[in-house]
Amino acid sequence: MLRFLVLASLIACSLCAVPRIRRPRLDGRIVGGQPADIADYPYQLSFQYLGSHMCGASIISEIWVVTAAHCVDDVSPSSASFRAGSSIRGSGGSVHQASALIANPNYDYYTIDFDVAVAKVSTPFSFGTGVQPIALTSSEPSAGQTAVVTGWGTTSSGGSLPTQLQVVSLPIVDHGECSQDYADYGGITDNMICAAEAEGGKDSCQGDSGGPLTVNGKLTGIVSWGVGCAEKGYPGVYANVASLKSFITQETGVN
Repeated sequence: MLRFLVLASLIACSLCAVPRIRRPRLDGRIVGGQPADIADYPYQLSFQYLGSHMCGASIISEIWVVTAAHCVDDVSPSSASFRAGSSIRGSGGSVHQASALIANPNYDYYTIDFDVAVAKVSTPFSFGTGVQPIALTSSEPSAGQTAVVTGWGTTSSGGSLPTQLQVVSLPIVDHGECSQDYADYGGITDNMICAAEAEGGKDSCQGDSGGPLTVNGKLTGIVSWGVGCAEKGYPGVYANVASLKSFITQETGVN
């Protein structure tokens, strides 16, 4: 079963959304990770739909946020907000109403290609402890490099959401190897990168969608899709920030 990383129960009926081929994990949380402090990952945001956590997102400037395109599907700005500066899902920090949600115009609902979106907030972020922007990478990571993923997604496929922010470190998987792993699903495109432990057991999951994958302190990937969560032979698939950066810069002015 394909994992869905947006909380489908918030945009459809609870527990009745059926995964489709090559759809992202529309629900989620970190598998095999550990509790994290927002002070160590101050760019992390909780993307809220009608006040409840739905996806992850990252701060890139005082007014701009990066997330996944599938997280903004059929979501109006008036229904979306972002909680910053809190390690705890649903409380603390500051909440910023969205004033614009802009998905990459090439985003494909069925293949999950070009899975990137930006959001503008009506009240600027106030930078300080627990609230800071993250720089965008300009280069695709190499296989074997260590990536860090954070979020409030489920700790197992179809599981419940944690209250505390979670973090997990994963090696980047060779692009060709990952594409072969997903051959039955059409492989992956140049706009995707993968990360996973060879033996499985660690991964992003449902509810982490749109959240950050970082390498050397820069935003390198955006949690996107995969088969199951932490399953051996099915790495987590992330939107490739290096190849999608031009869209982000064009819309936000952030380099």
